[in-house]
Amino acid sequence: MNKQLIECVPNISEGRDEAKIKAIASVVETVEGVKLLDIDPGKATNRTVITFVGEPSKVIEAAFLLIKKASELIDMSKHTGEHPRFGATDVCPLVPISGITLEETAKYAHLLGERVGRELGIPGYYYEKAATEEKRINLANCRAGEYEGLKEKLSNPAWKPDFGATSYTDKVAKTGAIAISARDFLVAYNINLNTTSTRRANAIAFDIREAGRVLYENNALSGKKVLDENGEPVRIPGKLKAVKGIGWYIEEYGIAQISYNLTNISITPVHIAFDETEKAAIERGMRITGSELIGLIPLKAMLDAGDYFLKKQQRSLGISETEKIKIAVKSLGLDDLKPFNPQEKIIEYMLAADTKKLVDLSVSEFAEETAGESMAPGGGSIAAYVGALGVSLGTMVANLSAHKVGWDDRWEFYSNWAEKGQAYKNMLLYLVDEDTNAFNKIIDAFRLPKGNNEEIEARKEAVEIATKYATEIPLKIMETAYNSMEVMEAMLKDGMQSSLSDSGVGVLCARTAVLGAYFNVRINAKDIKDRQFAETILAKANDIYSKTVALEAKVINQIDLKL
Repeated sequence: MNKQLIECVPNISEGRDEAKIKAIASVVETVEGVKLLDIDPGKATNRTVITFVGEPSKVIEAAFLLIKKASELIDMSKHTGEHPRFGATDVCPLVPISGITLEETAKYAHLLGERVGRELGIPGYYYEKAATEEKRINLANCRAGEYEGLKEKLSNPAWKPDFGATSYTDKVAKTGAIAISARDFLVAYNINLNTTSTRRANAIAFDIREAGRVLYENNALSGKKVLDENGEPVRIPGKLKAVKGIGWYIEEYGIAQISYNLTNISITPVHIAFDETEKAAIERGMRITGSELIGLIPLKAMLDAGDYFLKKQQRSLGISETEKIKIAVKSLGLDDLKPFNPQEKIIEYMLAADTKKLVDLSVSEFAEETAGESMAPGGGSIAAYVGALGVSLGTMVANLSAHKVGWDDRWEFYSNWAEKGQAYKNMLLYLVDEDTNAFNKIIDAFRLPKGNNEEIEARKEAVEIATKYATEIPLKIMETAYNSMEVMEAMLKDGMQSSLSDSGVGVLCARTAVLGAYFNVRINAKDIKDRQFAETILAKANDIYSKTVALEAKVINQIDLKL
């Protein structure tokens, strides 16, 4: 089972006082095992989104400390801001990241709420998956009336808090209320308009958001809503599902924005929200100047956006992750208002920031690391790296061919091959580090204690398991490098003929990767006690070796004929 990780994204009602924001956010880092990922303040909204991640129990501890500190430093009776709010820590959603379900995350939300109510006396409501009744699922319902209407809300039996104080006291007047939830990953996303009109920004928001707009008799100026048979206002739904949105004016930037919450980016991803908003803006005589991401975003959402805009431009999708993100940033205008740093805004990059891999080293650093006194990285890692370089050459030829003048009608053909090449390259780069990790597992197994018979047997079993794994990894390198030769072979046949030599070098690198990994399979397999396992894996390795040598000869012959 994967390690359980949840993300916590509290929104505090302070976006202007840097000292207060820092004091509140810094308590998160006092909890060992919790990583503070992002602090995103907004002056106009007077609100800061804080993001941190860790194991559930530790995240709950950090969230409680943050809520406590915010209640001490923020006085809601003096708060103003553009964003709807009703508490010092206005909302505190918990988001499952790995190894945990949304239902399990909801249980942690309840534990947090119970502690906040018991120890801090702050009134609160559970929403989304943690909600205790249907009408509380929607945050907008829980927060209706905002801080100014909180006194009246607490006096209404239908809105008795799920935890904490049930009446409006001087203490509650200062802290306000809080909403705690378990929810899926939400992307807070603002789109910038070339207008200062909140009303026109709202008109676009109503066009797009799922809830749409309320239907009025004759027009909105009449003030008379059209009601259905149950007496509820009739709504004209918006274009996009899983989207909430409002328009506002941001004095800090001097423009109007549409503020979206994309509650399910599998249903409505960022790039579709952007494109549909752009269409609606143009229809209403406005245009988008860019957009703004509040908090963090998953890597896949950025890559999907990059692919979307590359397809619109009829460009190859088989480019690097870094280049796709650049396309996404520029296409969405995410750097319109301030610089956009992917290392600080993409959640996977933030989580990996403390992990140094071999493939993160520069070329010279990698060479120096290999040449050092340690036994790793060794031949397996080098074989994988050479294979990655080989298929990178084949991918380069595919991308060059996709851009060749006169071949525009074939861009998708080359794009598909480039994407295959990128997939092979990514797997081989993963195997660079994994081969070293596999070797280290053997070393760790040999270091296990052997003071008695039980320890000796456990050590033998650990060594056997580690040795098997250290044999499987170079076999995977062989398989991947051999399969990657299809990219170079296709480019030799249908790609730019001026790049024959590049595809040829790619084949030679792939062949070197296969043979190098083959040696590692053989040297590790001889130490495996389970000989049936060893013979099976050696048979697979011998087969790949033979096919690689034959394919290399065939390809070199083709190159010789063409040259």
